[in-house]
Amino acid sequence: MLNTKPSLVSATVLSNEVVMPGVFSLRLYCPEIAAAARPGQFVMLKCGESLLLRRPISISDANAPSGQIGLMIALIGKGTDWLSRRQPGEELDVLGPLGNSFEIDDRAERLLLVAGGMGIAPLNFLANKAAALGKNVTLILGARTGELLCPSSHLPDVNECVLCTEDASVGIKGRVTDCPDAHVEMVQQIFACGPLPMYRALAKDPRFKNKPMQLSLEVRMACGIGLCYGCTVNTRQGLKQVCQDGPVFEAQDILWQELADL
Repeated sequence: MLNTKPSLVSATVLSNEVVMPGVFSLRLYCPEIAAAARPGQFVMLKCGESLLLRRPISISDANAPSGQIGLMIALIGKGTDWLSRRQPGEELDVLGPLGNSFEIDDRAERLLLVAGGMGIAPLNFLANKAAALGKNVTLILGARTGELLCPSSHLPDVNECVLCTEDASVGIKGRVTDCPDAHVEMVQQIFACGPLPMYRALAKDPRFKNKPMQLSLEVRMACGIGLCYGCTVNTRQGLKQVCQDGPVFEAQDILWQELADL
């Protein structure tokens, strides 16, 4: 989970495509970041001259030989709207990689990845790394409706993919915690990324809380480099900054009752 030294670079936009309603994918050429990036880390993107604060975006994949990184971004404001209109050949001001990373136990052969909605972004990167290590990977992906599920063309190649939708339009009816027991019992490590209600449900479910589980906290960030303390959370080890000490934490270290809605 060690942090890597970030770089401030001018990255070239290689492609910009719609993934699903309200979500787009940017592919950037930035060799320095691609070579250093680890699953779970993020970048801070400058969004035009009129917007002061950068936007934190999880790295969804990185390829050192090609010098490319992929970003999956939800349209949620002026900054991401500006990013959604970038064209191939344009340059973006990018700082990264930032934060710590997921850590796969060498002894763990079977891994479970639990993604809620946009939580698939960092877990996509992790799944590809796990596959390269020869791990057996099961992905549980949940969303409110089938329309909001990441399409198969943007999902990692895993041993098994379990889909859950709250309206039963695709896969299992319900949330990720409604998955069959068999998908949880045989794994040695669990990795999760999604909204706070999903984390609270996982923390209460005995099937999940009794397994080693790392999760990526998604919180509002202003600086991304530990200067503003705006992303501070309370843990069993004291106050931690999500941008510096995270975004990846051990699930049992989080004081859920003290964590405000993100």
